[in-house]
Amino acid sequence: MARYTGPRWKLSRRLGISLSGTGKELNKRPYAPGQHGPGQRKKLSEYGMQLQEKQKLRHMYGVNEKQFRNLFQRAGKMKGIHGENFMKLLESRLDNLVYRLGFARTRAQARQLVVHGHVTVNGKKVDRPAYQVQVGDVIGLREKSRNLAIVKESLEDRAYLPEYLTFDESKLEGTYTRLPERTELPAEINETMIVEFYSR
Repeated sequence: MARYTGPRWKLSRRLGISLSGTGKELNKRPYAPGQHGPGQRKKLSEYGMQLQEKQKLRHMYGVNEKQFRNLFQRAGKMKGIHGENFMKLLESRLDNLVYRLGFARTRAQARQLVVHGHVTVNGKKVDRPAYQVQVGDVIGLREKSRNLAIVKESLEDRAYLPEYLTFDESKLEGTYTRLPERTELPAEINETMIVEFYSR
């Protein structure tokens, strides 16, 4: 299944979460799309709710179905709680951490920066958005990419830096200092439902 590239705002409203991270999609019309406005949706079955939760998380991180399932299986082999481990693996993706560090305004923008070869991990160019960053790794920009307008504007707009990252303004690089805790990850996701969805 290919990555979804349709209208993000409509999808945000259907899933009930802001996929851009700005919240703008839900401010204007905080209900699902459809000609009759709010209150027209049928109640979802348990399966429907689990599927919606999976789609929410998948679209939030911009991951295709195959990558999503593979990461989920990998999380199951780790010690600890399956759903939480899965969220931590998604959070450890290079494109996501480029977004969290403020090099890009959205994960989609961060993915482009990575694919176009602007991003380094421990000084070496990495152009795979799905690359799993390890604790202690340093994420930076290539010399010629540091003056990109998209990066400068994004860093100026950065609202906050998660506590599991540190950022060196002078070198324009960030360090993944530890794995995030569940409380630091998206609260609007119920990962237990995703575990139930895949164990059906």
